Amino acid sequence: MDVALGFGDNVDYEIAWDSGVIEDLVVRYGIREEELSTDRPVLTERDLTISVLSFAKAGSGGERVVSSTDVLETFSQRFPKEITLGGTAPRAALAMSKLGLPAALHLVTVNEHVRRLLPDGVRYVSSNASDTLYPHVIVQFAKGTTVRAGDIDIRARRGNRIIYHADVDNTTMNLNESFAQLCVEARALLISGFNAMRSPELLADRLASLNRITAALPEAATLFYEDAGYAEPTLRRMMLAFLAGRRHIVSMNEDELYEYVGTQVDLLNPSAVAGALASLGSRLPTSTIVVHTEQWALAYGPDAGRFARALEGGTTMATARFRHGDALTTEHYAAVQALPRNVGGAAFARALHRLVGDRAHCVPVAEVDQSTGTTIGLGDAFVGGFLATLVTAP
Repeated sequence: MDVALGFGDNVDYEIAWDSGVIEDLVVRYGIREEELSTDRPVLTERDLTISVLSFAKAGSGGERVVSSTDVLETFSQRFPKEITLGGTAPRAALAMSKLGLPAALHLVTVNEHVRRLLPDGVRYVSSNASDTLYPHVIVQFAKGTTVRAGDIDIRARRGNRIIYHADVDNTTMNLNESFAQLCVEARALLISGFNAMRSPELLADRLASLNRITAALPEAATLFYEDAGYAEPTLRRMMLAFLAGRRHIVSMNEDELYEYVGTQVDLLNPSAVAGALASLGSRLPTSTIVVHTEQWALAYGPDAGRFARALEGGTTMATARFRHGDALTTEHYAAVQALPRNVGGAAFARALHRLVGDRAHCVPVAEVDQSTGTTIGLGDAFVGGFLATLVTAP
């Protein structure tokens, strides 16, 4: 296998947004605008509703751990939902399969849904000896979504998604070191999912296992680390320390970029983004940094131009998923390739190149209607498209 993908997986409950249901919950629980906070612990369905409202108000996405699966089951039963395969690794494998490229997978959860939904041709190992199910509830809202009840008056400035779970398998993240046998010919290894963990002591043990797994990789293989929201900043620092000195990429979306620099950045302001990249580069001096957003994606580092084709592959795959969801096909992917690029992203890319030269390579995303479409799994699709192109492009 040219690409190995790790390390967590799960089953998603993708609920269909209904402002009426949310508004009923606001009234039922007497939720007030002053309570809104994306950092609120999620212990009850009331807390979960407040969290959803807070992210919609901010127009941002994220991931939060919930006290129990009972809270998630109660909330999800209020909405129509689809059961899908979740986690960056399996979703990236699904994206790669659209291009005819199978992958090797490390899983921590296996059950009837996982076995049914995995793409044909993948090889996998699991670190769990028995079937388990800890569903993740995925809440997505479109740009312009409104919620008006009590003193709550929200209109989402952009679409996004929030992930809620109480997933023991992923917070424990046991590793099966026999995965190393599937990595011996891999040209790239995805490292993802460790943000679900909460214990530095457990992570230290898992990183020792990961070190033994990566020892099986060919010398020229690239480690692709997909960052994510970390409830415990210490764990992110431990992951970055593990990567230091290795041939690697640190990849993130705009929300994770904001976490690193400590403030929101105008994503169409070349000077502001250049400043954020310089700050990131000083913190991650041995990394190639990849940032993917709804209007552009870029690589930043000494050999940024080497990833031009991979960036195109990633943005094309993510845009095709945005338009078609799980139904996307090779024909959909090709149709997106043929679309013109969005004007704002193209102008930004030209200006950024003038500012930072060869240290960055930026590609604009295709022009599509950003008011509709799926917001679930876009970063995962980007990863799959990026890695598929990285290992197959001449």
